[in-house]
Amino acid sequence: MEVRRSARRRRTVSAYREGDRTVVLIPARMSEAEEQRWVNVMLDKLAAQESKRLLGDAELAERAGQLSDQYFGGRARPESVRWVTNQNTRWGSCTPAEGSIRLSHRLQGMPEYVVDYVLVHELAHLLVPGHGPRFWHLLEAYPRTERARGYLEGVVAAGRLPHLPTAREE
Repeated sequence: MEVRRSARRRRTVSAYREGDRTVVLIPARMSEAEEQRWVNVMLDKLAAQESKRLLGDAELAERAGQLSDQYFGGRARPESVRWVTNQNTRWGSCTPAEGSIRLSHRLQGMPEYVVDYVLVHELAHLLVPGHGPRFWHLLEAYPRTERARGYLEGVVAAGRLPHLPTAREE
């Protein structure tokens, strides 16, 4: 990744892929802390744009299988994994008795690591119902758990805020 500072750039921040490298363009006056915050924001934004190639139910089920193999030794095998449009207060749900996992359509377009986290969370429920210590211990296997949880908490918090104009809208 490369950060490029520009004296001509005043307020906007942008990012793009250049081959296998990510380039983030920021105003020269930004502090180190602002730079780091904006780099994280822009990396998440790029990831979200790239994941907009929406996974269908079949691809979602395939991804769940890959994640089960990677993090649970293949022990969590759902019978079905699908997107649903009737979950507006949760990101995902699991019915262990049926082996079914449902993910909210609101996750579509979010960064891949966030969707993966919700899948891993629901897969863990196939092995351990509830949210006790054994459940959270299973989730420790997924390295981006805290980041994904923070992202989702930010989405929830942003939904409670009034609309703030972006630099382009001002």
